[in-house]
Amino acid sequence: MDPATLIGLGLAIGGILLAIILEGSSPMSVILIPAMTLVIVGTIGATLAGSRMADIPFIIQGTVKALTGKATNPTKTIETLVKLAETARREGLLALEDAAKDVDDPFLKDGLQSAIDGADPEDLREMLEAKIATKKSTDKIAAGFWATAGGFAPTVGIIGTVVSLVHVLENLADPTKLGHMIAAALVATFWGLLSANIIALPLAARLKRLSETECAQMELIVEGLMAVQAGANPRLVAQRLRSLVPETKAKEKEAA
Repeated sequence: MDPATLIGLGLAIGGILLAIILEGSSPMSVILIPAMTLVIVGTIGATLAGSRMADIPFIIQGTVKALTGKATNPTKTIETLVKLAETARREGLLALEDAAKDVDDPFLKDGLQSAIDGADPEDLREMLEAKIATKKSTDKIAAGFWATAGGFAPTVGIIGTVVSLVHVLENLADPTKLGHMIAAALVATFWGLLSANIIALPLAARLKRLSETECAQMELIVEGLMAVQAGANPRLVAQRLRSLVPETKAKEKEAA
């Protein structure tokens, strides 16, 4: 998992636990299975009700990516594209047949193979840009699911609190239990807010950010492939591609 994700989750959860302890309570006081079950199952159910069955594989894949995905490395991609440009300029596009076999990135590999096969530059660009648009659309499914869940969770938590308060009102004859029962009723709201703001919405934000970086990488590859196909000067290709990378990354490359 990306260090920023670990640090962020650690700070958020740690801050909540610390606040509970400083209040003189115990973290176990908010671990109530009925409230947690209602919020989790109710939120997922309500969110799925607004989705399609065909979306489920994309949601699962996106969730796994949010937890394990790493940022792309544009520096390595630029180096690969510059080497391809050098070979193409020196020996021609057909000389890239062997180099294409060693390319790991599927998007780059497919685009390079199409260029080698003689695809028209405009047609090749349109095809690659269509793949990027499709990826953006697909990535929105998982991100949208968790963003929607983040909106439902607090409301589901309030529903849980109302359900518990009805039980409280049924037991007004026993004042000794009211304090504990009211506190337990509010735990559902706690879990609704926590699951929305510590889990669902951060997942949606991370998926959106990962999609942005991956699509930016793909757009970088498109520009590089167009230059390779045109037989552009490798030095100019490197300068062009580095201008598309955030300044911090460009400085790291120069320092190396």
